[in-house]
Amino acid sequence: MLQKSSRTRSYPWLAAAVAFSFQLPASAQAIDSSAATAPSAAAPAAAASAAAPASPFTANVTIASQYVSRGFRQTWGKPAIQGGFDYAHPSGLFAGTWMSTVSDHFIEGGSVEWDLYGGYTGTAGDFTYTGQIYYYLYPGAEASFAKTKYNYGEAVASLTYKWFNVKYWLTYTPDYFGYNSATLGIGSGQHSRGSGYLDLNGTFDLGSGYSLLLHYGNERVRNFSAYSFQDGKIALSKAFDGGWTVAGAVTKGWGKNGVYDHYTTGVLNSAGQAEVSNPLATTLVLSLTKTF
Repeated sequence: MLQKSSRTRSYPWLAAAVAFSFQLPASAQAIDSSAATAPSAAAPAAAASAAAPASPFTANVTIASQYVSRGFRQTWGKPAIQGGFDYAHPSGLFAGTWMSTVSDHFIEGGSVEWDLYGGYTGTAGDFTYTGQIYYYLYPGAEASFAKTKYNYGEAVASLTYKWFNVKYWLTYTPDYFGYNSATLGIGSGQHSRGSGYLDLNGTFDLGSGYSLLLHYGNERVRNFSAYSFQDGKIALSKAFDGGWTVAGAVTKGWGKNGVYDHYTTGVLNSAGQAEVSNPLATTLVLSLTKTF
């Protein structure tokens, strides 16, 4: 959040709620963990086991060199530990939760992001469509000078055709990650409900477990257009047996007129000065994910 200063200004932001393995939550993927076994007359039990449906419950754990979402480095260049739990019903309904460590240098008073979500996914020919509701919690985090919480919610519409996916994330709570007149010092009594993030992704199967992701995002902050931004990402992942995925990505974000270049929450360094950084700078991220 903004800390008024003659030297620096701080600007908040938020992360999308997906693990940095570049996968949707397991609930939306309907991952089949069952192993196919050739049946035989001598082993009817094995045949029955092979035909058993996959569990509707999945979980994931990720260790990442840092947490970057929508181009923003939310762990201030430090490693992140992340994990989630999902339930997927055969009807297409799903629900889940996901958590990640964050830095108080990026979110004042924050150490954890906790996401809650649910929705429905279905198919029509070559199209897959999904509708979701997200709510993001940052326990203990607050922009103290403005008495404003970072918690907020988004509704998401997603459509996938073969290798191409488009999503739109729409803020339904009064504020988008705490953006309002009090925190940004713009206008009087204005809020950012209705802010939207256009999320374009191309995912390409390269064979042998390799996958390439190309991403472009554009956030429009309602009533505070100076704080709108764009981001891009190129990611390569490799899936291994046993539910392991290794991924690497290069990310970059762009704000308007350098508005995010001198970001701070006012946390002091060892020299007693406020830590300042550009969270949208080009970043290399490496991660290891285990799906259960």
